[in-house]
Amino acid sequence: MKRLTPFLYITLAAFAAVGPFCAAPPQAFAQQQNSLYHRLGGYDALAAVTDDFLTRLIADPQLKRFFPGLSADSQKRLRQHVLDFLCSATGGPCLYTGRDMKTAHTGLGITEADWSAAVKDLVATLDKFKVPDKEKNEVLGAISGLKGDIVGR
Repeated sequence: MKRLTPFLYITLAAFAAVGPFCAAPPQAFAQQQNSLYHRLGGYDALAAVTDDFLTRLIADPQLKRFFPGLSADSQKRLRQHVLDFLCSATGGPCLYTGRDMKTAHTGLGITEADWSAAVKDLVATLDKFKVPDKEKNEVLGAISGLKGDIVGR
């Protein structure tokens, strides 16, 4: 049974733009305050984005085949992994401990159509939360660079 879980991680990697949060000089702290994580609204905002995005992916006719039989526990674990990935990738204080995207997507058979559907769902989520164009473009720009690790594996 194929799962889309790793695909979600990479899709949400689109939010990646800034390095990890760490102790640093005042200039670096100012940069951290301007990280994509902060500009998107921090942890609670990312949690809301994650919830909406996952709901869209699971309901999407093109993608729902990746989600059959997820137990309540598996759904919670999936949500937390996606949220941790998103938080970490945007410069927040979370730690993502999942597999690299190439390894995670090998054998899933994700197609161009699957990719396009997921991007469409992500854009719909970002639009719902009125993410400004600058941040939305950062998200989508980062995603495009990861496509080779996802599609056709």
